[in-house]
Amino acid sequence: MPRFFMPKEEIAPDSFTLSKENAAHLRVLRLKNGDAVTVCDGAGTDYECLIEDGNSGRLSVTCVSPSKSEPQVFASVYMAFAKSDKFEHVIQKATELGASEVVCFPSSRCVSRPDERSLKAKLDRWSKIAASAAGQSGRGVIPQIIALPSYAAALARAASAALAVCFYENEKSLTYCAAISQKPFRTASILTGPEGGFSEEEIRQAAAAGLQICTLGRRILRCETAPLCALSALMYATGEF
Repeated sequence: MPRFFMPKEEIAPDSFTLSKENAAHLRVLRLKNGDAVTVCDGAGTDYECLIEDGNSGRLSVTCVSPSKSEPQVFASVYMAFAKSDKFEHVIQKATELGASEVVCFPSSRCVSRPDERSLKAKLDRWSKIAASAAGQSGRGVIPQIIALPSYAAALARAASAALAVCFYENEKSLTYCAAISQKPFRTASILTGPEGGFSEEEIRQAAAAGLQICTLGRRILRCETAPLCALSALMYATGEF
């Protein structure tokens, strides 16, 4: 069923009109009066609707219910700045997999270091990618895309989750599987490095901040592969698959 996102304040309980952009998309889909569509407020509520007038985008509400596609765990993906196309790929796929937010931050080995002006433009583009992926995958929430000013800020924020892990290719003892199975949790932070990985000092800082340092296995994963691998394993472990 076609799915559209609109701000909650623009959705009325009985009938309402889609935004100009959504109404144009409705016409592109060649939907007819009486066809069913879903409108989501982006905060976890779905509105099942029938098209009253396809030209104007006028809809009538038939049912309101919580979105059924949202995971039980609030999963935050923390990824050090990477080349733009890699980060965009992670945003799209992490949204499909069920991430609640995707957070980027600088670290010592980052190749990409966007300045304030370019970062603002990137955030706008990244938010649109997340919204598009959320609609395509039937999400009830559009993940927030956040940029933090420092590695220290990322550690402090990530450490507040019930499960907070940082992945390091030289870790030999603690597996991700063991970290996930230690205790129940409803919030999780998974933190991965840039193309060059984390330095030893950064790993010490992560451990001092309270993150568990884990291995993702014996193979070295690319910076765009590691967060998606970790998120997939998290969703599997929490029963989402």
